[in-house]
Amino acid sequence: MKLYYAPATCSLSPHIVLRELGLSFELVRVDNRKKMTQDGRDFMTINPKGYVAALELDDGKILTEGPAILLYLIDISPRTDLAPPAASWERYRLQEWLAFINSEIHAGLAPLFDASLPAAAGERFRAKIHKRFDYLEGVLARQDYLMGERFGVADAYLYTLLGWCRFFEIELAHWPALNGYRERIGERPAVREARDREESRPFG
Repeated sequence: MKLYYAPATCSLSPHIVLRELGLSFELVRVDNRKKMTQDGRDFMTINPKGYVAALELDDGKILTEGPAILLYLIDISPRTDLAPPAASWERYRLQEWLAFINSEIHAGLAPLFDASLPAAAGERFRAKIHKRFDYLEGVLARQDYLMGERFGVADAYLYTLLGWCRFFEIELAHWPALNGYRERIGERPAVREARDREESRPFG
């Protein structure tokens, strides 16, 4: 498999899960601005949507969208500790978390990357994110991870997005349980390795 990624993007979450599962894969860096891969290909021919993550299977099939990639990875792995079994009630709870993270946290933070965003609009996005963080604070004050007491794929996704807060001067210290959760996940060996590999690989 090949994982197409760019540093400081949501592709970190499937990268973490690939390492957590011990699956064999190749990293291919993408220049998000030029839409070119590290090995000289037009990334638009791989994912016409133009953004990472994209997972290329050994047979050439391409899967995009982080939540879909996360569920695919867990389903092809013999490991069963990062997600509940398919078709179980708890699996739907996992999908509920992935949908919330995607629509409320990911979609809530992403507009703040736009330098042309009017200040008033930026403040509205921040206010909404603060409310979502208030909700997460309540959940994580009662349990260590989103699905309970065990790390899972939804945590890899949320951890990745919480890392974006440093770009927008959103201080996670205002939410102690959420901040402690981020720090705890950040110490996992697979998380450190994924983060270090992405930060240490220059383009070209």
